[in-house]
Amino acid sequence: MKRFIVALAAASLLSLPAVAAPPAPESINLDIGTPPVIVVKHALAQRQSRLVRFYDWGAIGLGNDGMVKMRDESVLTNYTLQKTAGKLIDQENPDRMSLIYAVAEAHGGKEAIPVVKELLVKRWKEQWKSGWWMEDAQGNWIKKP
Repeated sequence: MKRFIVALAAASLLSLPAVAAPPAPESINLDIGTPPVIVVKHALAQRQSRLVRFYDWGAIGLGNDGMVKMRDESVLTNYTLQKTAGKLIDQENPDRMSLIYAVAEAHGGKEAIPVVKELLVKRWKEQWKSGWWMEDAQGNWIKKP
C-alpha cells in the first residue's frame, strides 16, 4: 500500500507542467501531514531502531546528500551483519527520496523538490547524533562533534 501511494505521488509529480517557480524555503512545511508523508515517515521511524546500532558502530554514516551510506564495512564482523546493513540501506534511501517527493507534492510539485531536499538534508544533519559519522562537502567522513 505504501509503495502504491508513493508511486502515485511520484507519477503525479511527473505529470505536472514545469511552469511554476520553486517555493520559498520558509513556505515549506516539512511536518505536513498528508497521507503519503505520514506513510513514509512511519516506515522511516520503524527502521530507525535497527539502523542505530550500525550508526553507533560507525559502519553506516550520513552522506552529504542526505542518504545513508556504508562507511566502514570492516567493523561488521560477519557476513550476516554486512548483509543486514546493506538491506537496511537499500530500504532507507528510497524511503528518504519518497519523503522528499511526498513533501514536494504537497508544496507545488516537482519545482519544490530541490528546495525540499535541501531542507530535509539540513534537518537530517542537525538530527544526526554526536559521535555518528557523516560526510562533509568534500566527501570525507567525519564524526559529528
